[in-house]
Amino acid sequence: MFAAEFEYQKVSSVSEAIQLLSSNEDAKILAGGHSLIPMMKLRLAQPPLVIDIGGIDELRGISVDNGTLSIGALTTHAEIAESHVVQGVAGILWEAAYGIGDPQVRNWGTIGGNVAHADPASDLPTVLTVMDAKFKIQGRGGITSRGSRTVSADDFFVGSLETVLEKNEILTAIEIPVLAENQHAEYAKMAHPATSFAVVGAGVVVTVENNICTAARVAVGGLTPKPTRGPTVEAALVGKELTDENIAAATALIDGDLGSDIMSDIFASAEYRRAMAAIELKHAIFHATGLAHH
Repeated sequence: MFAAEFEYQKVSSVSEAIQLLSSNEDAKILAGGHSLIPMMKLRLAQPPLVIDIGGIDELRGISVDNGTLSIGALTTHAEIAESHVVQGVAGILWEAAYGIGDPQVRNWGTIGGNVAHADPASDLPTVLTVMDAKFKIQGRGGITSRGSRTVSADDFFVGSLETVLEKNEILTAIEIPVLAENQHAEYAKMAHPATSFAVVGAGVVVTVENNICTAARVAVGGLTPKPTRGPTVEAALVGKELTDENIAAATALIDGDLGSDIMSDIFASAEYRRAMAAIELKHAIFHATGLAHH
């Protein structure tokens, strides 16, 4: 199917893009195009104006400063997957980027477009949530009128295909705390065989001192409208040695953190996804701690 008619405008600055967003009702931002274009072809999105921000160089790049990994919103999945910087300080993100789509998708798709689209089956929202990422957002005017703000991953994702981004705001960068030497992170998923999207995905970051888990963040995705943290699991891991038995006992508690809004489709029922959440979370911790390997 072909997209409905639309106007196209390529911009050279964030401020120009925000101005067009503010003055054109229902306009959409085009970054890499691998989220918006398919929806337009299916007529699920029919924006009257498409604003191409692909030429804004300031929205690209990877850097590390003062313990924070910064990634521009237009940085592609391929650039992340090929970055030795990301590999060294945030291996969980580096590996997840390799698993996105195929080479064409990775070469064109961007991290900003991916998370702004907020597909529940996408890997990056869950990975960035468990890594405690921060999202840099630019809008019109000064800070008091939401000119710029920073939002945590826990608050950025609102629901299926929904984030806190207002219609005249643009995601400009993502900031991620660099993993310490005693922190171990991993992402594991049951992937759909045709698309590699997550049927159920699970991410974990654990801090280990003297063989005892002193801090933990866990999150699951693919089965709920947005990434879901597991505070009950986190509490059960802290203060324990990460043995097979302790990990299995803690991850079994994720069921109580999931709530009732579990997705279901022709490939996997809600009941099956719920049962797989603990299994993928256990796999992630096993991989992170070296108890098992990919």
